[in-house]
Amino acid sequence: MDSIIIQGGRTLNGTVEASGAKNAALPLLAAAILADGPMSYRRIPHLRDITTMLTLLANQGADVSMDDSGRVRVDASGSSRPEAPYELVKTMRASALVLGPLLARFGQARVSLPGGCAIGARPMDMHLKGLEAMGARIRMEQGYVVADAPGGLRGARIVFDKVTVTGTENLMMAATLAEGETVLENAAREPEVVNLAESLIEMGARIQGHGTDMIRIEGVDALHGAEVSVIADRIEAATYLAAGLITGGEVTVTQVNPAMLDAFLARVRDAGATVETGPDWVRCSAGERLSGVNIQTSPHPGFPTDLQAQFMALMCVARGSSVIRETIFENRFMHAQELRRMGADIVLNGNTAVVEGRERLSGAPVMATDLRASASLVLAGLAASGETTISRVYHIDRGYERIEEKLRRLGADIERLTPGAEQFRSERLAVQ
Repeated sequence: MDSIIIQGGRTLNGTVEASGAKNAALPLLAAAILADGPMSYRRIPHLRDITTMLTLLANQGADVSMDDSGRVRVDASGSSRPEAPYELVKTMRASALVLGPLLARFGQARVSLPGGCAIGARPMDMHLKGLEAMGARIRMEQGYVVADAPGGLRGARIVFDKVTVTGTENLMMAATLAEGETVLENAAREPEVVNLAESLIEMGARIQGHGTDMIRIEGVDALHGAEVSVIADRIEAATYLAAGLITGGEVTVTQVNPAMLDAFLARVRDAGATVETGPDWVRCSAGERLSGVNIQTSPHPGFPTDLQAQFMALMCVARGSSVIRETIFENRFMHAQELRRMGADIVLNGNTAVVEGRERLSGAPVMATDLRASASLVLAGLAASGETTISRVYHIDRGYERIEEKLRRLGADIERLTPGAEQFRSERLAVQ
């Protein structure tokens, strides 16, 4: 199993380009199921979850390819298997996103309950209730959601009990081919939802209200292929900005819309960071230690839960104390224990963490427990004195494209070791 080794204490400076967002690319790829012609995608990131989704689409009968420019092409018009088997999707939560498109196109679907990071319950209840409101019949069968709509899906008014990004995306895609109008209330407003809606419109869908909490979809008879682009990964962008701040440096991230980072940038400004923005770039710098500030995660446009762990790492070396409340997932403080192994002062009480900043952390062997937790440990390792070894880094490969390469470009001393290479390194150090 691969590990990442960081020699901390280096100041990071420089420029890095944001990759396309995994959380935008996955629903866009699932939308190819709806099209009666080929879809062409720009800025698809090279990540494990993306590979899983492309393999899933190919397994259903889609023609999947990538050209020399890196564009991904998916033609699902010849697909004939409305199924997402467990062996393909057991590591990916986003597999649920194919349920709505498969049901809308084929009138039936058999989708394994998804896997992914163990950060708390992310039930599909709201997805399933919404599809039932649209006329689907659903049953659970040996770990699979089995659904059919022999008369086709019908438009419905659906009110989400709580904001759900994948639920909004799933039902929005299903509604594009349903008969009549579907209204989604208390809908998610994330940029990734907007990216999907705008891409579906390019495919011929009739959608209004995306970016607000009420989305209206008027079903059409068919959608056609289109060329669409994935938005920048705002979580990745903020992580690299945090890498500069936690090491006292200055990092610029390009190819990103600063407006998508408003909540994060507001809090680091409050902490004392200098923030500059342009049309498609953001620069953050910290001439001295940041000050502790409080955050509470909430749906967009609030502070993203996917940045909570990285922000906690920042606060571990800030002046004073900070309070971090997690309101989205009930089990998303697993990184706190690992940060404490590095000398962090963190006290947990339910969904609240109180962090007392230390001047410096100490390198230590730590273990990644989920995607964003792994990013927080990388940040902590960059700021710590000595060597930090992070195991189970397969998590980070699900959401960060070439993270070691990008951090080295900014000045980090970071390397990835495979088990064989790790043994060789230990033997070499023993000889020295």
